[in-house]
Amino acid sequence: MKPLSIKDIALKAGVSITTVSFILNGKAKEKSISDAVIKKVQKIITESGYKPNQVARSLRTGNTNIIGLIVEDISNSFFSRIARLIEDKAYKKGYKIIYSSTENKIEKAQELINIFKSRKVDAYIISPVKGLEEDIQVLIDENIPVILFDRNLPELKTNYVGANHFEASYQATESFIKQGKKNIALVTTDIDVQQIAERFEGYKKSILDHTISYQKDLVLNIPFKQNEDETITQIIALLTNSNVDAVLFATNYLAISGLKALKQMGKKIDSNFAVIGYDDHEAFELHTPSISTIQQPLEEIAEAIIKLILAQLSSKAKLPDQKIVISAKLILRN
Repeated sequence: MKPLSIKDIALKAGVSITTVSFILNGKAKEKSISDAVIKKVQKIITESGYKPNQVARSLRTGNTNIIGLIVEDISNSFFSRIARLIEDKAYKKGYKIIYSSTENKIEKAQELINIFKSRKVDAYIISPVKGLEEDIQVLIDENIPVILFDRNLPELKTNYVGANHFEASYQATESFIKQGKKNIALVTTDIDVQQIAERFEGYKKSILDHTISYQKDLVLNIPFKQNEDETITQIIALLTNSNVDAVLFATNYLAISGLKALKQMGKKIDSNFAVIGYDDHEAFELHTPSISTIQQPLEEIAEAIIKLILAQLSSKAKLPDQKIVISAKLILRN
């Protein structure tokens, strides 16, 4: 059976093609179409299984109802979980999400922006790579809505949503100190992004504020995308060659590597040795004992991103930029 066209739906409902088009494009109320007519047309659309031609629709309206989401690594549980939340919230508002990973490579990030441009996406949600400022500025100059999240590029005048990484890292380190820990290590990554720098600064400031000696050799910078076996070897060396009594891991994948290192060493997490991870992971709850963690407010971050994007998309004028920073939560287990 041949699917109905807009013309067929209009004939069945006894209304004009224009009226059906307004209802399909969500402009029925704006055009003062009665509730009775809206219900009648929507009933025919539902019963017929009508699916609008997205290409024709985008040519007609100038919108694709697609948002591009660019993250560092979609396989990372933080990005995959927040991507799913954004996707669900966008879908409820009539938008689809297409996403890809930069692997923290500037060339790949630039290529993704160009690919999404060719797909004529309506807006961009980006966890940016440093060096992408010029490419994002072009989008802003073209009045395309752009929301940065997780990582901010402060020199750009655009919207940003993220967690307070300095505060979270400070509190996690402080919790170690309150347990009487004196030699607190930080295992972090060497990528040059704001949120990683803030996690280091929060750790360092907490130590200095509590009059504990800051020991530079207790900060282990792991090269980004390093082979995990090498990472485990470096963590074992740190814990073997020092009297570390607590470790803060700056990412969840580093914490998982750390747990593997502890297992290889036969070192236990107990009253003498404490661990806190960053960005919760199911492995942290399944581990015995369960692992304390800094939990970013994913639901709130996703909700704020979608609200900002929809506000920008529905406004004909450029709205004032907003920087939304939400507190992360320290989850202390066992």
